Amino acid sequence: MRVALGVEYDGRAFSGWQTQPGGNTVQDKLNLALSSIAGHPVTTLAAGRTDAGVHALMQVVHFDSDAVRPLNAWVRGVNAHLPPEIAVVWAREVSDEFHARFSAFSRSYRYFLLTHPVRPGLTAGRVGWYHQPLDVDAMRAAAAVLLGRHDFSSFRAAECQAKSPQKDLQQLDISEVDGLLRFDLTADAFLHHMVRNIVGALLYVGRGKLDTAGMAALLAAADRTKAPPTFMPDGLYLTGVGYPEQFDLPSQAQAARLTLWR
Repeated sequence: MRVALGVEYDGRAFSGWQTQPGGNTVQDKLNLALSSIAGHPVTTLAAGRTDAGVHALMQVVHFDSDAVRPLNAWVRGVNAHLPPEIAVVWAREVSDEFHARFSAFSRSYRYFLLTHPVRPGLTAGRVGWYHQPLDVDAMRAAAAVLLGRHDFSSFRAAECQAKSPQKDLQQLDISEVDGLLRFDLTADAFLHHMVRNIVGALLYVGRGKLDTAGMAALLAAADRTKAPPTFMPDGLYLTGVGYPEQFDLPSQAQAARLTLWR
């Protein structure tokens, strides 16, 4: 049986998603918990990797198991074996054709950026922070030039393993309430550090160090060395993964879970 899971986690306590020799990753913790319920070793495959400090409101994974368990066992039972920062939110039985990574046609991320003279306390590690106001209108104008299919090499980490830098950025919306900025991004897929590098470049726009023409030139250069630094991971959340309707899976985190981070 192949099972798909929706998983959320607070990335602050872990060394990213992907398994590592030290074992302190979200995948390591989830594999161990699933193995306890299945009664045999379980290995998960995910829609995408997240870095250390990056969060997920809906990571999607799949695994195979011969163990016959009610779907609730893969949720509540597994959660009983997970640290409090990780939770399985839903489970669905899927066909063998389903693959959490290769069946996905889109991924969505949300980044929260607090602009305030004083660093955050209560939301430390959960939002990015910049100490001065930003020109949000200028940021929106510059963001628009990134929409569509482009070579995003200027926003790609040096260690990125993607076969192609060509990605289709379908959404890049910026909203702001009382100094808290929210960036909503959707693409067919993202390069390593792509969202954080885009946010870092837009921060330069908001500070007046880069304009819309400069953003267009940066995109066209396809050269990471010409771009602003990668921004902090703290405010980044994986919020949804799109799949064909035949698999009947949620495409976004449940509304009640997103409400805390609107």
